[in-house]
Amino acid sequence: MKVLRINQSDISGGAAIAVYRLHQGLLAQGIDSRFLVNWVKTSSVRVNTIPPKGRLDYQLLRITRPLGFNDIHVTSTFEILKHPFYQEADILHFHNLHGGYFNYLALPSLTQNKPSILTLHDMWAITGHCAYSFECERWKIGCGQCPYPDTYPAIKRDSTRWEWKLKRWVYNRSNLQAVVTTSRWHAKQAQESILNHVRVHRIPPGLDTQAYQPLDPEQCRVILGIPTDKKVLMFAAAKLNDPRKGGDLLIKVLQNLPKSLKTETMILTLGTGGETVAETVGIPTLNLGFVGSDRLKSVAYSAADLFLFPTRAENLGLVAQEAMACGTPTVSFKVGGVPDLVRPGITGYLAEPEDVVDYCKGIVLLLEDQTLRENLSRQCRQVALEEYGIEVYAQRYIELYRHALAK
Repeated sequence: MKVLRINQSDISGGAAIAVYRLHQGLLAQGIDSRFLVNWVKTSSVRVNTIPPKGRLDYQLLRITRPLGFNDIHVTSTFEILKHPFYQEADILHFHNLHGGYFNYLALPSLTQNKPSILTLHDMWAITGHCAYSFECERWKIGCGQCPYPDTYPAIKRDSTRWEWKLKRWVYNRSNLQAVVTTSRWHAKQAQESILNHVRVHRIPPGLDTQAYQPLDPEQCRVILGIPTDKKVLMFAAAKLNDPRKGGDLLIKVLQNLPKSLKTETMILTLGTGGETVAETVGIPTLNLGFVGSDRLKSVAYSAADLFLFPTRAENLGLVAQEAMACGTPTVSFKVGGVPDLVRPGITGYLAEPEDVVDYCKGIVLLLEDQTLRENLSRQCRQVALEEYGIEVYAQRYIELYRHALAK
């Protein structure tokens, strides 16, 4: 079986990391897995670039972007039909298709003679433009009158109703055998969307539970230069100042912690923009910046008492999953697919959305009750092993591929 997956990048970004882990899991089980991506970060004969945009594409962009369309200018997407990876593939697996590198109008042509699967890593595929609609549900009825034109990916004009209709037209003419979501929340959305005519499956991403495993906390703190007598709160995001990731909410939470707790606490951050946290909350902060190494991330998660995940909108949460595998309980908000991972009294604490007081309550509760925290830690590891191993992840997709090919 030869599977070709198409994505924005091979390993850059949370969705790409999840997809690359699937790629590795499939290879380990003897499946011929290959990539066509816009940004190549790895060196592998199994990864290649999508045909680059030509002069015509850039000329069309000058027309389509001011009209509110970010992707339909890319005529080079149709050149994928000529690529050896495409021609040799038995099945196509599409992932994040937005970002101005892929023209979704090409889906009917690409899928005409090959069964295909679409995995949703965010909401873009079912909306008129946005990756997350927050409280807006206009994607159910056709979009238009968009309340968030500036949210990623931003648009210069509200043509969301027309883009929604274009996507619906494309999906109805494409050979999509299945839509996959990573959380129960997103599965429900897909079933209520313009993709409701396609069978929806939920397959949460997996990870290497040997690479991500609990390590000795004191040794990890020594490695990172963190005093062993401190309580450690960890926060991680590619961009810590991304409003969707809740960095501003985190600052409010930390500012509202009891003064007695602040004196014995340290903040550990991964990602860019950690300086803002350090300058604002009055708590010693260690910012490791971008960390690509699974081992070093495991050291960081294991050094933390709690992982803080104050997201406003999330499909699942890769960093929360990594923290879970390392036995670190998470405090988060009850939004999106987060409850699949963060289970109150089992793997962490869920506060009501944007309720800073409730979030503080969760942190204090878990930091002050060591026995509870240790129980949660053991349960985090158990859930990760039982539900999120990379072998289980790959096998679920192999079964789906076989079913699609059989049809």
